[in-house]
Amino acid sequence: MVIFLQSVNKFTKKKGGEMKKSWIISLLATGLLIFAGCSSATSSSKESQDSTEPKEVVLYVTRHGKTMFNAAERAQGWSDSPLIDEGVEIAEQLGKGLKKEKVEFVSAYSSDSGRARETTELALKNNGQKKMNYKEDKRLREICFGTYEGDTNENMWEAAAKSANYKDSKELLADDDLSLDGMYDAIKAADETGMAEDLPTVKKRMKEALTEIAEETEKNGGGNVLVVSHGGAIMAAVSELRGEETAEFIPIGNASVTKIVYKDGKFDVKDVGSTSFVEAGDKK
Repeated sequence: MVIFLQSVNKFTKKKGGEMKKSWIISLLATGLLIFAGCSSATSSSKESQDSTEPKEVVLYVTRHGKTMFNAAERAQGWSDSPLIDEGVEIAEQLGKGLKKEKVEFVSAYSSDSGRARETTELALKNNGQKKMNYKEDKRLREICFGTYEGDTNENMWEAAAKSANYKDSKELLADDDLSLDGMYDAIKAADETGMAEDLPTVKKRMKEALTEIAEETEKNGGGNVLVVSHGGAIMAAVSELRGEETAEFIPIGNASVTKIVYKDGKFDVKDVGSTSFVEAGDKK
């Protein structure tokens, strides 16, 4: 623009100052339009580049609150039981803690189990997002225990121990070299119905579900997503997303949060089984 004005000044001097005022105004207006056009094009180009950059997605993968079967120490995979008072309270604390930490969700997902749906609703309500609709996805279910669904944990693990040639369930569960895969394989081997799942099956469906959720959220501009699932399923997902051949047992408490970041087509598992939000939401 400066060069343009200098050119106009030189031109008027050559003409001995005889150039009419209207010509100068016309030339100035033309120059301003050209300058504005270039500036606008540059700005549009920058905005276009920014819009194509992948947006970060943060998945807050949460285990449901404590249930009746949890309290009674019964196997609870695809079978279901409601949250007990303690489970309701901890789910509410989770929501309050999320609100306190200013974690706002752009969307929410739940497994199709009642205990997960109830936890999702309580967490959203206490986070100030009661009106948010959430989607159900059966791929977020807990691992299926087949014939042992609803049975006591003791009976299930005793049968699993025998199928894996252990003396008893205490010996099986005390084996530090036994991976999570091995534990679930023992249950599957003991299940005569053939309905029990192995860990690779759970890993596959969990990864598929989380990938679809992350990609859709990224496409819509990124942000935080609440995903309510189950302890065994979350352990399977963490192992799969970390690229581990076998999974280790990781304590995943009720209403705990496992934070997973997704960007540029890659998952990065951050906190696993964190109870910090529940603690933040506990008035006591």
